[in-house]
Amino acid sequence: MNKLKIGYIGLGKMGLNMALRMREKGYDVLAYNRSRESREKAAKVGVPVADSVEELINDLPKPRTVWLMVSNNGVDEVLRELVKHLERGDTVIDGGNSFYKDSVRRAADLTKKGIGFLDAGISGGPKGARYGACVMVGGPKALYEKYKSLFEDLAAEGAYAYMGKAGAGHFVKMVHNGIEYGMMQALAEGFSVLRASEFKIDLEKAANLYNHQSVIGSRLTGWLQGAYEKYGAELDDASATVAHTGEGEWTINAAKDLGVAVPVILEAFKFRVASAKKPSYTGKILSILRHQFGGHDFKKK
Repeated sequence: MNKLKIGYIGLGKMGLNMALRMREKGYDVLAYNRSRESREKAAKVGVPVADSVEELINDLPKPRTVWLMVSNNGVDEVLRELVKHLERGDTVIDGGNSFYKDSVRRAADLTKKGIGFLDAGISGGPKGARYGACVMVGGPKALYEKYKSLFEDLAAEGAYAYMGKAGAGHFVKMVHNGIEYGMMQALAEGFSVLRASEFKIDLEKAANLYNHQSVIGSRLTGWLQGAYEKYGAELDDASATVAHTGEGEWTINAAKDLGVAVPVILEAFKFRVASAKKPSYTGKILSILRHQFGGHDFKKK
């Protein structure tokens, strides 16, 4: 099955898995990563690689399609290099966790050059990237329709949608991550209360039970049950200091700009910041959950 040829930039945990899924779905993928080690790793698992952005672009048929899967603070640098080689009619799709206002700006800059831009928020972690993610897309509706089959192929069944004009995809993903902060915090706090009680509750059994037809049944609850099964109730290996990336704080700042109160998300973010000096069992649960769905490092330093 021959489909679109895609230039793919960014071969981290998410990127390499998504490149593999594209290949599996019949797309002709040529990938690039600044790190030679990452390029070699990709080549070993069957993803063709280029040794430079210029080589990647020159090997793509016109009009070209380039998918970015790099961190927000690296997108502008990649785009500066890309636009040296792209032409009118080419399209860039940013599938990373970019700040939505940056995506609005990038879309405007590329549009002036005649280059299309779509922002695609991706949820599901490395496993979702490999086996089917949730895909939230922003940009011109006509351009979305052109690439709709690609998003369908990358998504789990029914797990993709057009969210609106440029920036909307990354805005929806940003808010998703803010909600995630609050949901994880509630789960971690609740299980800390269970652990502290007089009843000597089997936490793995409780998590498993909650995840069978209860109102709080969820993938997060299932991941917590899996963590207890694998690491034990005390989560001895887990760090009580919780890492935090930009999306939770972005959501808080966006809500402030919009005049919307988000006390749950705000307190969840504050907890993560404070955990550096105030380690706790709640922090351990948050660290282990981040590992379970995102592959983030969770062990004590």
